[in-house]
Amino acid sequence: GDHEHYAYLNDVFGLFAHVNVLQRDMCPSATKFEGEVIAMALDLMHADTVEGTTPAGLVTSGGTDSILHAMLSYREHAAKVRGIDGSTGRPNIVKPETAHPAFDKAAHLLGLELRVVPVTDDTTVDPAAVAERIDARTIGIIGSACNYGYGTIDPIADLGRLALERDVPLHVDGCLGGFILPFGEQLGYDVPPFDFRVPGVTTISADTHKYGYAFKGTSTLLFRDKAYRNAQYFQLVGWSGGKYMSPSIAGSRSGGLLAATWAAMVEYGREGYLEHARAIFSTAERMKSAVRSHPELRILGSPTFCFSFTSDAFDIYHVADFMRERGWRFNGQQYPNAIHMAVTGPQTRPGLVEQFEADLAEAVPYAVERTATGGEALSGAIYGGVAGGLTDEVADFVSAIMTDMLDTQQSLPPAP
Repeated sequence: GDHEHYAYLNDVFGLFAHVNVLQRDMCPSATKFEGEVIAMALDLMHADTVEGTTPAGLVTSGGTDSILHAMLSYREHAAKVRGIDGSTGRPNIVKPETAHPAFDKAAHLLGLELRVVPVTDDTTVDPAAVAERIDARTIGIIGSACNYGYGTIDPIADLGRLALERDVPLHVDGCLGGFILPFGEQLGYDVPPFDFRVPGVTTISADTHKYGYAFKGTSTLLFRDKAYRNAQYFQLVGWSGGKYMSPSIAGSRSGGLLAATWAAMVEYGREGYLEHARAIFSTAERMKSAVRSHPELRILGSPTFCFSFTSDAFDIYHVADFMRERGWRFNGQQYPNAIHMAVTGPQTRPGLVEQFEADLAEAVPYAVERTATGGEALSGAIYGGVAGGLTDEVADFVSAIMTDMLDTQQSLPPAP
């Protein structure tokens, strides 16, 4: 929401938009930008506490890309060091059901078996349930800090102990929280350590394009040990076009994005990030208090700056319908049906949280009345759940609708 900030980033981007990061000799500044972005992110994740290994990192194109590279590094490292190469069965990863779909995508693309663990009533994963799914071919386990759906943080310290006991790497998905939770901890909010201070944490993804306030198209993937990063390097010595190498899946990359990301981090600095976090956390606390003031509403888990709530008294999507008319946009969720708010800069403007409180106070009786008269909610056509989960037939039908939506979005020329 800071248009002056993004105008500044546009100017920086323009200075290096023509640069291909793959060709470092043409623009040595690209190495400075990338190296310092990684160094600043490692510092934020307390890489200075690491002993016995050399921390490292990558700049990727986004959170999904960071997660893909983390799982690729686990697969390649496990093949090289542990001999898990698929010859005796597919390597597997274990994730909470609340972890991002990027892990499902990584398993699909990398030929991994995905083992999904249900979460407890507090919307976090039980390490004992994770332990039950680990076997000799497990190449990684996952925890979120925080998960997107509920804004809750998995028990990373317990997962770290499990990772060390079972000799498997642990990835912490901090794509959403990585650049704000450390400052929430500094401000005194209940944010348990989730970074390299926690023994057993092997890799961390943290998106610069979210609460790092950089452009879309950048994220960081951080490694406790550069041996994991190096495992997914690509090198081709014998190509007729010359020796080829890249640090990640991407070949050509935009120098403009690297420069703008560096500029965003340097402009804000720790103090700037801290002040943004102060406003966001305090706003989130007031919004959560507003939700809790209505006995018909229930917040799921113990969330941070991002939260989700439902109702046992009525269809929560009635609240989403009403609030949309007042200018509030919630994301729909399922199992159970719920609506989700990630607090960002625009919600911290003067008067906005008071407006949220007032609008929600009207939305609740609206939802009660609509439920009493048998009215159906307009929200949740895609996100609404089916009790007990989707049947194969319903899943296929919904998938067909989603395919049609994607086709429309990608149509040439664009659909009207």
